[in-house]
Amino acid sequence: MVRPRLLVVSMSLPVTAKRTGEEAWSFTMSPGGLVSALLGLKEFETKWIGWPGVDVHDAVGKKALSIALAEKGCIPVFLEEVCDQYYNGYCNNILWPIFHYLGTPPEYRNDGTITYQSQYDAYKKANRIFFDVVNEHYQEGDVVWCHDYHVMLLPQYLKEYNSKMKVGWFLHTPFPSSEMYKTLPSRSELLRSVLTADLVGFHTYDFARHFVNACMCILGTEATSEGVVDQGKFTSVEVFPIGIEPERFINTSKLSEVTEYMKKFKSDFGGRKLILGVDRLDTIKGIPHKYQAFEKFLEENEDWRGKVLLLQIAVPTRNGIGEYQKIKDQCHGVVGRINGRFGSISSVPIIHLDCSIHFHQLCALYAITDVLLVTSLRDGMNLVSSEFVACQKGEKGVLVLSEFAGAGQSLGAGALLVNPWNIKEVSNAIGEALIMSPEEKEKKHQINFQYVKTHSTQQWADDFMNKLNEVTSKAELETGKAPHELPQHDVVQQYSKSKNRLLILGFYGTLTKPNKNQERKDEGMNLELHPQLKERLKGLCSDPKTTVVVLSRSEKSVLDQNFGEHDMWLAAENGMFLRHTAGEWVTKMPENMNLEWIDGVKQVFKYFTERTPGSYFQASETSVVWNYQYADAEFGRAQAKDMLQHLWAGPTSNASVDVVQGRYSVEVHSVGVTKGSAMERILGEIVLQNKSITTPIDYVLCIGNFLGKDEDVYTFFEPELTKKTMSSPYYGSGPLKKVSSTLVDVKGDNYFSVAIGNTHTKASYFLDSSDDVVQLIHKLCTHNNP
Repeated sequence: MVRPRLLVVSMSLPVTAKRTGEEAWSFTMSPGGLVSALLGLKEFETKWIGWPGVDVHDAVGKKALSIALAEKGCIPVFLEEVCDQYYNGYCNNILWPIFHYLGTPPEYRNDGTITYQSQYDAYKKANRIFFDVVNEHYQEGDVVWCHDYHVMLLPQYLKEYNSKMKVGWFLHTPFPSSEMYKTLPSRSELLRSVLTADLVGFHTYDFARHFVNACMCILGTEATSEGVVDQGKFTSVEVFPIGIEPERFINTSKLSEVTEYMKKFKSDFGGRKLILGVDRLDTIKGIPHKYQAFEKFLEENEDWRGKVLLLQIAVPTRNGIGEYQKIKDQCHGVVGRINGRFGSISSVPIIHLDCSIHFHQLCALYAITDVLLVTSLRDGMNLVSSEFVACQKGEKGVLVLSEFAGAGQSLGAGALLVNPWNIKEVSNAIGEALIMSPEEKEKKHQINFQYVKTHSTQQWADDFMNKLNEVTSKAELETGKAPHELPQHDVVQQYSKSKNRLLILGFYGTLTKPNKNQERKDEGMNLELHPQLKERLKGLCSDPKTTVVVLSRSEKSVLDQNFGEHDMWLAAENGMFLRHTAGEWVTKMPENMNLEWIDGVKQVFKYFTERTPGSYFQASETSVVWNYQYADAEFGRAQAKDMLQHLWAGPTSNASVDVVQGRYSVEVHSVGVTKGSAMERILGEIVLQNKSITTPIDYVLCIGNFLGKDEDVYTFFEPELTKKTMSSPYYGSGPLKKVSSTLVDVKGDNYFSVAIGNTHTKASYFLDSSDDVVQLIHKLCTHNNP
C-alpha cells in the first residue's frame, strides 16, 4: 500500500549542512523530539522542505546539496539575496518581538536601504520561493504542514494555486493579544493568509484565543467554538500542546555513564541544594529576573547562604546581534555582583555557563536537581520543564514555573506557578520548594510525569495530522453540498401534492424590500413588509393546509405591526416569544436565563451609536443589536472592531452570551438563542394549540437571510432528522404537558431550505434577493387560488 506523502515546510531543515568539497557535503542531524516526530509519522512518507542553513550560489553546489539532502528526505530552499532581510529582518526583527510582547522595533536609522517595507518585501519574496519549491515537489494527495511565523503567507499562495490542497499551519511561539498584534503594519494580510489553511494550531488555549480575537477585531470575522469564519470560509483553530520524547530522557537517565555524572556532580557541589536553570540566552527567558529573585532569596534567608547553588546553563543564540550581547553582559554583571556579595573563597552561589553541555551531562543534572527554575517572560511552550520531569529519580525535585510559559497550562498542576516579574514572589517560591516535604514533591512529580509520558511529541504530531484529516474530509463532503438555485417549479409542484405544509420565513432580508442602494432610515429597526407581499401572504395563510411561521430576531412590536392582520404564527427574538395572531404572546425563555448583562451592553452600544453617524441600535428583552448598514462602511467596520474590544473587556467578559458580528451589525444575546434551538419549542406550541392535528407535516419550506449561527434551523428539518415524535416533555407557558403525536414526516423531495443572497450556507438552495421570494409566494398563492 502506497503511503500518502507529508510535506513539512519550515524555515530550517532538520540537518546542518557543511561543504567539504566542490560537490561534497557533510551533515549533522539536529537533535530534538520535533524532528523525530515529524519524520516518524508512520502513516506518511515525510519530506522536509526548508533552508539548509548555508548560502549556495553556484549551480554545481546546489545540485550536489539537493542530491545529498534527498537521501535524508529533505528538500533545500535557496534564499540567497533575500535571506538577511527576510530572516534577520522581518522574521526576527519584526514578527518575533511582536509575538513575544516586545513591541514593533523602530526602523533602521543608519541604513536607508533597510526599511520596514523592504523587510516585508523580502518576506513576501521568500514565501514565494518556499511556494515554488513546494509546488515543484507537490503530488496530488500530498498534505502540506507549514510551521511557524516564517511562512505565514505560504498557506494563501498554496491555496490560490490549488484550492483542494490540504494545508495545516502551526505556530511554535506565543500569539500575542490583539492589542499587541494590531501594531503590526501587515497584520491583515498575514491573518487572511493563515485563515486560508484548513487547520491552524497553537500550543495553548490563550494563544488560540488571542488569534481568534485578532481575526474578529482586525478582519471582522465571525468566531465559533471550533474556529473562524472569514468570507464564508471556515478555518478550524485548535490547541495541540507539544511534548518531548519521554523515553529518550528516561532511558538515558538509566545509563551507567549518566549515573557516574550524577555522583561526580553531587561531589562537586559539596552537598549544596541545586537550583538549575537551562535556557537559551535570550531576552524572553528572564535570566536576569531569575538572578534578582535568587539574590532576594539570599538577602532574606541568611541560613541558606552557602547551602544552595544556582547553576545556569545559558545556551548562546544569534551571536553577533547587539541585543543578545547586551543581555549576555547584563547577566554577567548581575552574577558578578551576587557572587561578590554572597560568595566566599571556597564557593560562589551562582555558576553561569555560556555554553551548551553534553546530553548525558544534562540528564544527570536534571536527575539530581532540587529546584528547576523557569522564569520565562514569554515562551511558546518551554520543553525544559518536561525534560526535567522525565529525568527525575529518587527523591524528586520541584518545578518552579513561569505562568507566562506555555508549559504553565500543561504542567501547572504539578508545579509552583510564579509571575517572573514579581521578584518577591519568585524568591518565596524558591524557599517553598527547598523545604517542601518528600511526600508533596512526589505527589506533584507524579501528576506531571503522567502528563509528560502521555503527551509526547509523537502524540502531538499524530493529533495534529488526525485533526487535519478530519477537517479536510469534512470540508470535501460539504463542498459537494454547495447550494443550488432554488427550483421554483419543484417547490410549487410538491407544495400542491402535500396535505400539511409548514412554511418557516425569516423577516429581515426575506420579507422586506432588498436594501441595495437604500437610503438611511430614521426609523432604524422598524422594518416594513415588502409592499407586494401583504395581500399574497394573506392568501397563503388562508389555506387550511398551510401553517406559516415568521421567525425573526425582531422584537414583538415589530412583528405585530407588520403581521398582526395575517393568520400566522409569530416568533419574536429568535423564538423567545411566540404567539398565533389570534392569541396572546407566550414566553419561551428558559427560566434560569441570566439577563443582567443587557444594561452594560446597552451603554457600550449607545456610546458607539453616538460616535458613528448613520448607526443605530435596538434592545429587546433577550438581545441587543447595533446596526451600521447606513453608516460609512469602512468607518463602521472600524468602529465594530473597537466595539468588540469594549464588550469583551467589559459587560460580556464573564457573561453567558454569544457576540455575533454580521455583515453590518454586532449582536449580543444569551448563549444558545438561535433559530434552530427555537424550532422544537415552536412546533410544540403549534401542536398544543391545534390538538385536532391528525396529519403529520409532510412539506417544509424554510427561507431566510440568517446569520451563520442561526443556520441550524436549516439542518433541523433535514429529512433524516425530521421523523420526529414529540413524546418528550414540553414546557409550555402552563404546567408540564406532553405531546405524543408524530408531528413531522418529511421526505427528501418535500423539504426546501433556502438562503437569501448567500451561497456559503447550510441551506440546500439559494435565491438572490427578497424580490425572488415575492415571485415564489405569488406562485404558491396562485396554486391556492387558481
